Amino acid sequence: MIVGGISLAVIMIFVSLRSSAISVLEIALASSAIVAILIGFLKSQQPYYSILLDAQQVIYVHKFGQWQIGIHNLHSSGIPKAGETLELLELNAVGIKLINIDEFLQALSPRLAGKLLIEQRHIFLQAVKMHCKNGNCPSEWLIEPDEFKSDSGQLYTGLIAMFANRMHNLKTLTGYDLLLPANVLDRDIWRFSTLINRWKISPEQVVKNLREEQVTNEQM
Repeated sequence: MIVGGISLAVIMIFVSLRSSAISVLEIALASSAIVAILIGFLKSQQPYYSILLDAQQVIYVHKFGQWQIGIHNLHSSGIPKAGETLELLELNAVGIKLINIDEFLQALSPRLAGKLLIEQRHIFLQAVKMHCKNGNCPSEWLIEPDEFKSDSGQLYTGLIAMFANRMHNLKTLTGYDLLLPANVLDRDIWRFSTLINRWKISPEQVVKNLREEQVTNEQM
């Protein structure tokens, strides 16, 4: 934003002090400066951290909200795979398996649920495609109904129900309830998955190690 703003100001001053008409090159430079300002503004709207981890819970922070999983509700983490036994495809994400989905769904905001349904659909469709090479896909895998009843009997409607149906279908395909795409992580998916599983076993030690890692990175 700063670079774009300064560049645009310099171009405008230069053009205004000159008697001749603005050139095509100057228009292109001014357009590039405006694009830089726009990109900077959009980046500034993103949360500074996408994952927060302490000894009690892991939080995924999104510009439209956040979800959290208590350590007591985390079963395991791994790299989701989809497809036939001899031809499995690793998805570019970390999979999270929950113990109690009701606890998660009741704390999830409809706004965030709707956004994640859209953002993560391409990853989900990769899994569907690997399972449907013969073209015979169950219709419920492609359309998320707006009603869902959990195993405990809890009824959900609207966007939360649609997200819950996506979770159910994702678990059928990969064995995991939730996805954390690679682009929201600060390390590769294999290292992050290992980190979460270690955190489940020894949360205080993992958090301590992460703090030391952060201090080291800041000093560098």
